[in-house]
Amino acid sequence: MKTFPLAPMSPVIRWFTLALMALPVTFVALAVLGKPPGPLPAVLVVVIYAWIWFGFRPTQFIVRADALEVVWPLKRRVLPRADITGVRLINRKDLRSEIGWGLRVGAGGLWGAFGSLWTQRRGVVQMYISRTDGFVWIDRGRDRPWLITPERPEEFVRALSA
Repeated sequence: MKTFPLAPMSPVIRWFTLALMALPVTFVALAVLGKPPGPLPAVLVVVIYAWIWFGFRPTQFIVRADALEVVWPLKRRVLPRADITGVRLINRKDLRSEIGWGLRVGAGGLWGAFGSLWTQRRGVVQMYISRTDGFVWIDRGRDRPWLITPERPEEFVRALSA
């Protein structure tokens, strides 16, 4: 069994996340000062950010002999190895060729991009990325492929391929 955390954020995602963090801080400050728009937007933004952190952003990928286990703070998902038909590193250029253009559905920008990606060429792809490089593509036969960014992607691919 090998554990691979979600990769650290790339600089562009880190800066975007820092910019987005100003939103709840601003709303909370305005609410504390009694200024419009009031406390409801502050609470709503904090709840949405917590929902993304706990429910959308995986913390680690565990490669076991019989499965790949994806761990979030509030849930786990097991992908049996028998359902995994291929795993490979893919760069941005090859990814664009593979999927065409896409439309993200889920969380994007805050700590990465998590959820579903509807693509022109591959249909819906499960996407859990925290970087703009180091992508790992996982084919799952009839099921949706996955696009992830584990720490140490080359080692991850070797472990899941073994």
